[in-house]
Amino acid sequence: MTPVTPAARPRVRFAPSPTGFLHVGGARTALFNWLYAKKFDADFLLRIEDTDRQRSTDESTRAIFDGLQWLGLSWDEEVVYQGANVERHYADAHRLLETGAAYRDFTPPAVTEQLRADAEARGEAFRFDRATAELSEAETAERLARNEPYAIRFRVPEGTTEWDDLVHDRIAFPNKDIEDFIILRSNGTPVYNLAVVSDDIAMRVTLVLRGDDHISNTPKQILLYKALGVTVPQFGHVPMIHGTDGKKLSKRHGATAVGDYQHEGLLPQAMLNFLALLGWSTGDDTEVMSLDELVQKFRLEGLQKKASIFDTKKLEWMNGQHLVRIPIDELATVMAPLIAQAGLATEEELRAKHDWFCGVLELLRVRARRLNEIVDQAKPFFTELVEYDPDAVTKQWRDAEATADVLEATHARLAALSSWEPALMEESLRALAEERGTSSGKIFQPLRVALVGLTVSPGIFETLQYVGRERSLARIAAAVQYLRNG
Repeated sequence: MTPVTPAARPRVRFAPSPTGFLHVGGARTALFNWLYAKKFDADFLLRIEDTDRQRSTDESTRAIFDGLQWLGLSWDEEVVYQGANVERHYADAHRLLETGAAYRDFTPPAVTEQLRADAEARGEAFRFDRATAELSEAETAERLARNEPYAIRFRVPEGTTEWDDLVHDRIAFPNKDIEDFIILRSNGTPVYNLAVVSDDIAMRVTLVLRGDDHISNTPKQILLYKALGVTVPQFGHVPMIHGTDGKKLSKRHGATAVGDYQHEGLLPQAMLNFLALLGWSTGDDTEVMSLDELVQKFRLEGLQKKASIFDTKKLEWMNGQHLVRIPIDELATVMAPLIAQAGLATEEELRAKHDWFCGVLELLRVRARRLNEIVDQAKPFFTELVEYDPDAVTKQWRDAEATADVLEATHARLAALSSWEPALMEESLRALAEERGTSSGKIFQPLRVALVGLTVSPGIFETLQYVGRERSLARIAAAVQYLRNG
């Protein structure tokens, strides 16, 4: 399945319909086309298929742009809007009419629907009978003179339509199973298959890589390419995405719009990595990859035939892996507005103490799978006081007086340190535990609750370091007071 490189530069496209948000299936298709373009030095084009004026919205178009830009999938030329090309679609339909590849159908839609209903009543599949529309030249001229509305149907020839699919190998459709299909409605608007072919020709697309739900459209489009006298592009149909229950992905399986995941604390590089592995394999055990690594490893041979499973747990795991891999300065840039939105600090304050902020993020990112989890875990490093989790108090401060005594001794040892260094803190507190004849955990765990209000945190000495000397000592003193005063 090595791509056949034509004389001209290869060109691929992503052509979403702006009747909803950019969903993960569409984003995955865009990614495969983008990876192909980067790997094989091709142009990646974007076309908005907005001919359905009633359902297409500016909001959906904006969401498509925002989703692609968040993922970093930039396109190479100006966006093409299908709705702006209706005149060309109309002209192409009439070209086919003039060459005899298509014919006028004056049959009223109501009659066609009745014929369809009659076929269903007989338990038969409806198939348009070309004879229904066959008229003499004189009768056709008479109806045209009366300005009777007509649709234009493509005249499907005899034989078989087949192609070498880049994913599914050889696919063939007997033409007898393809009815003469409408290419131009009686109101002059194009039907999907004609508009797609007309636009792909105009955009000089050499490879159509899309979901395998389009396989049934492909023979019709190949017939149109041939009838219009142009080279048929290559086709590749990637598998559908299913939920963990094996059914086609839907809202019931969780957020399926790309924008939802952006707002749920995922990194775009993690989303790209995850999407790439839905229907494509590197051929080895590699799973976690940067965008550059995805481009480097991308091969058409890796595209798979079977449906892939969208597993949100795997996506969260993938995001956790990328949280660890991302350069810390880049993570700080991503996290700063989120910290600001949570009211913990302004972005200006974070820039002023950039090194400290990066240090906090280094502590927290290994414990998180989503960006919002980092925000939650960061709160004790920004607030003056902390709230004590009741379960933490019950578990670690069970004996209030004894715990207050331990924390008071801990406060004294830490306050006496000449410098606020983790190694010195550890040496001092381990010595305290030994002197008191207790385990280090009996010192560290009550201290953890005093510092962050919880039983879990990054390493206790790194936590002390980044909470800071004054704030740490103040929290320990506040905990002693809380325990002694109830």
